[in-house]
Amino acid sequence: MGKEEAYKRMSQAVIDGDADTLVEAVKEVIDQVEPLEIIQEGMMPGLKKIGDMFGAGEIFLPEMLMAAEAFQEGMKLVEPRILAKGQKVEKTGVVVFGTVLTDIHEIGKNIVITLMKTHGFEVYDLGANVSPTTFVDKAEEVNADIIAMSSLMTTTMTYQKDVIDYLKEKGLREKYIVLVGGGPVNEEWAEQIGADGTSDSATGAVELAKRLIQNKKGR
Repeated sequence: MGKEEAYKRMSQAVIDGDADTLVEAVKEVIDQVEPLEIIQEGMMPGLKKIGDMFGAGEIFLPEMLMAAEAFQEGMKLVEPRILAKGQKVEKTGVVVFGTVLTDIHEIGKNIVITLMKTHGFEVYDLGANVSPTTFVDKAEEVNADIIAMSSLMTTTMTYQKDVIDYLKEKGLREKYIVLVGGGPVNEEWAEQIGADGTSDSATGAVELAKRLIQNKKGR
């Protein structure tokens, strides 16, 4: 089997959440091609497709999580080869990500984090119920590019504003790209509280983060 056919199988296996088929297809070509090419040409197209489908409401959370799990099984084979060759996936940026104070919902956040990591972001997951000081302290510690905040309830949305207000108070607002998201969050809210943007889909959030990073770095 040629590599192009193997890549198609990989992509479809990710979409199907079929880890066994994905691993089989990776093994067929892993000794013949660059490991980064396997990720970029074989596995990533499937993950991008599943993200688009999830954002469009064509699939639901279980299918999304199965795809992410299959992708990770493929990565277990590919990553050691990347390290052995001294290669690395180019780091897109550094993100500090958490669900805001008093909100314990993490599923949406975790999906975005999974996609961000596969697009080269280094992500520090702060979990749920995260205070403004924790967001900012961690961002300072790891020299983050982006602070991303999730809120699933209208009653917790205001804590996104508190983080931005705390950044302003510390004279750090211009240092970071600030993204907000979650079920009740929309562009009007993001603009109202002074965030840099939001997206109603996981894939859209990743693309927004990439675009803002490129703009910040002047590329």
